[in-house]
Amino acid sequence: MATTNGSKSSATKAKTTTADKGQTRTVAETAVDLPVGAVLSVTDRVTELFEPFTGRTAAEKQLKSYRTELRRRVKRTERRGTTARKRATTEARKTRNRVEREARKRQRTVETTLKRNRSELEQRVRKAVELLPV
Repeated sequence: MATTNGSKSSATKAKTTTADKGQTRTVAETAVDLPVGAVLSVTDRVTELFEPFTGRTAAEKQLKSYRTELRRRVKRTERRGTTARKRATTEARKTRNRVEREARKRQRTVETTLKRNRSELEQRVRKAVELLPV
């Protein structure tokens, strides 16, 4: 019985060790692949930047393309800003109108309550005056 349990634990240790080795290998590969991939990406980007400038006409064409793209992006950004401003203005106007409407409603309520209370008080005073001996 003891040998059976011992052999099971050895097999488990072997599987665990193999799994740890695989995981260690994956981590090591990632640690190497990441910087290499970054360098390759930077190299590609630098090549893309300088490639169009090999000749004068190609450089002028590329610069014109950059200007056009920049104009498009500026216009798009301006439109987004205009839309956001209009939306904010509309929302502010709606909020202002709602607050003013609520204020008028509360003012009417207060005025109505005040009138009612004044009338009740005047009636009570008249009754009290009538009850006074002359």
